[in-house]
Amino acid sequence: MTFELLITNFEDHQQQLYQVRHQVFVTEQNVPADIELDDRDAKCRHALILIDGDPVATGRIDLEQQGRIGRVAVMKNTREFGLGRQIMEALEREARQAGLAQVYLHAQDSAVGFYEKLGYEIHGESFMEAGILHKPMDKKL
Repeated sequence: MTFELLITNFEDHQQQLYQVRHQVFVTEQNVPADIELDDRDAKCRHALILIDGDPVATGRIDLEQQGRIGRVAVMKNTREFGLGRQIMEALEREARQAGLAQVYLHAQDSAVGFYEKLGYEIHGESFMEAGILHKPMDKKL
């Protein structure tokens, strides 16, 4: 089994990035497909994990928006491999290299525990986004 973690732009790996995101967000979570892609994708740095050449996990960081992390997704059959942590660590490295002192994200309520284990803290009130309850979280780097 070969494992590869890439830091890339959206244009170079659009198909693989969208494959993971579509499966997780649109198919599993019923997020409308027309809001899954947005105009920020082209401006973000993306982390992508491939296993045997197949895309299995992704996330992005928007350095122009002060380090906003988003679209973190791991395929269901690989969720016990620690790939989400690896995606987050890669995105945090990108933020540090850009000179940012903190990153932030909007965590789905069901994922808050995952982010807390990585050192993120809730800051603010819960809100609905794409029909899913979210909490604003951030982490000092």
